[in-house]
Amino acid sequence: MVQINEMNDVQPSSQSRTAAHTHIKGLGLDEHGIAKKVEGGFVGQADAREACGIIVDLIKSKKMSGKAILLAGGPGTGKTALALAISQELGPKVPFCPIVGSELYSAEVKKTAALMENFRRAIGLRIKEIKEVYEGEVIELTPEEAENPLGGYGKTISHVVVGLKTAKGTKNLRLDPSIYESIQKERVTVGDVIYIEANTGAVKRVGRSDAYATEFDLEAEEYVPLPKGEVHKTKEIIQDVTLHDLDVANSRPQGGQDVLSMMGQLLKPRKTEITEKLRTEVNKVVSKYIDQGVAELIPGVLFIDEVNMLDIEVFTYLNRALESSIAPIVVLASNRGLTTIRGSDDDSTKAPHGCPPDLIDRLLIIRTLPYNQEEIKTIVSKRATLEGLAVTPDALDKLAVHGVSISLRYALQLLAPAGVLSKTAGRSEITVDDIEECELLFLDSRRSIKVLEETKGFL
Repeated sequence: MVQINEMNDVQPSSQSRTAAHTHIKGLGLDEHGIAKKVEGGFVGQADAREACGIIVDLIKSKKMSGKAILLAGGPGTGKTALALAISQELGPKVPFCPIVGSELYSAEVKKTAALMENFRRAIGLRIKEIKEVYEGEVIELTPEEAENPLGGYGKTISHVVVGLKTAKGTKNLRLDPSIYESIQKERVTVGDVIYIEANTGAVKRVGRSDAYATEFDLEAEEYVPLPKGEVHKTKEIIQDVTLHDLDVANSRPQGGQDVLSMMGQLLKPRKTEITEKLRTEVNKVVSKYIDQGVAELIPGVLFIDEVNMLDIEVFTYLNRALESSIAPIVVLASNRGLTTIRGSDDDSTKAPHGCPPDLIDRLLIIRTLPYNQEEIKTIVSKRATLEGLAVTPDALDKLAVHGVSISLRYALQLLAPAGVLSKTAGRSEITVDDIEECELLFLDSRRSIKVLEETKGFL
């Protein structure tokens, strides 16, 4: 017999996985768009958060398409966190595609094609279709057999009789054998609520009718109410896809069913380049759907971190892509100041953030500032809570000092090993001694550079 025990007061498990930005839940703004001091996982960066809040409002009102933003600031000042918070504020239905500048360089696909692919991933299309469907609870499911026309001993399914019941009445349907195969794939039985599309014959199992619900608390089935209205009705079905999904669907080779064509499909490389001609054709169909009111375009966000890794060719292509009639909102991030542009002829010329002047003119630049000691102390405290670690006030102050003098990332990285040391020593809290021991075991970047400068030859 299976025993299930209810657990109360569940503590955060030390085995739960925490990523670099697990604590970010949103921009942390009030109803007037003013940044709260500590909210949504953010501490400080009020100006940058408020600027991102305005960007979110513009995206929601569809007034930012084809424009670009640059998040500029030092390492560890929350640029990636801001981009992630923008995506969370937009909601799950708005596409968000995060990449790093170096991801575009591949041996298989041209860098400009890789950039356009990510552009298309960040543009959503919401298709609204009004379909003719038969919906109801299955009260009869009878396959009718017939003699095999090709001879032999076996029998084939000639048709299937399906009885559907709704709150208003019942209807018996005589269906094609191919629909019976779809019914079998969905594992439909008597008592299930299903709907069958009249045009395509596609079958969808919604769930088990709640008339069959039992008194048990734990059920493997999902129970749904008996559908209202008639069995035969029209229903609005909404589907969300990206333009890249449409590109891929139309780029697949449509061969015959013979062995040679199937082998050709198997041997075709999986990562093939989608041509500009194909994208143009897809755009024409999408524009036609939008004009007819069948579909709605949802420009998402393409986030490119370490934008200084892009070269002059990609920047030129990016300028052109931003001017396209169908373009997402592009958010760039850079922690570099004046630096050379990769691939430019004159290596001595330095450009701001590693971007060409013509692209910089197009950007709305949001600056992120370094955190002060009190803000770093709050961040370390929140991160420790997230990781299920208890830290003494003195240890917290010491980590905050490290965050100012060395880097915020180094201070945060010391938390996990200090937690292991305190647990090994039999303490429930991380103390200053644990932090000091971690400093001896793990070097920061400055001490590491000092060691290398003092060492000649090999380490």
